[in-house]
Amino acid sequence: MRTFIALDLDPEVKRAISDFQRKLRRLGPPSVSWTKEGGMHLTLKFLGEIDDPRAAECREKLAQVAGSTAAFSVSVRGTGTFPPGRRPRVLWVGIPPTPDLARLQARVEDAAEELGFPREERPFHPHLTLGRVRSPGGLESVQAELEAARERDFGLVTVRTLVFYQSVLRPAGAEYSPLGVFTFS
Repeated sequence: MRTFIALDLDPEVKRAISDFQRKLRRLGPPSVSWTKEGGMHLTLKFLGEIDDPRAAECREKLAQVAGSTAAFSVSVRGTGTFPPGRRPRVLWVGIPPTPDLARLQARVEDAAEELGFPREERPFHPHLTLGRVRSPGGLESVQAELEAARERDFGLVTVRTLVFYQSVLRPAGAEYSPLGVFTFS
């Protein structure tokens, strides 16, 4: 099964992002694969394909991480693309890094490494994916709207749980189901 570790969003913040995403959809070409509202999350670590025994090990380790983590808040603010510029592949809403978020992500990365998963070599850039661009043509108005919303505030999220997800790839897009939800101490 294909798996990852993430943080969920408060429903009000998901709605604010979805409203913005709907505006972008009206502007954008069909070459963008948009994230479903229910699928919006902040990925901390992508694990990839694992079997059931390995998933059980992950659940045990994530319960330990959550048990020694206190709830904290992050703001959801700003928009952009990866890479920035004329040929983006990902459209996103930002989450400005905080010490609490950086500590949690590092602890998740350490826990995954203890289980034999390779460390992520790229720096952690907290964001929520709005859509993936299959072909860059016709994105000018979407990019202009993203630029105009560069400092937009989508709300505050109180982070209280860590979620271990399974991702199933379907023709209509990825479907996510929790394999475990771990509440912070």
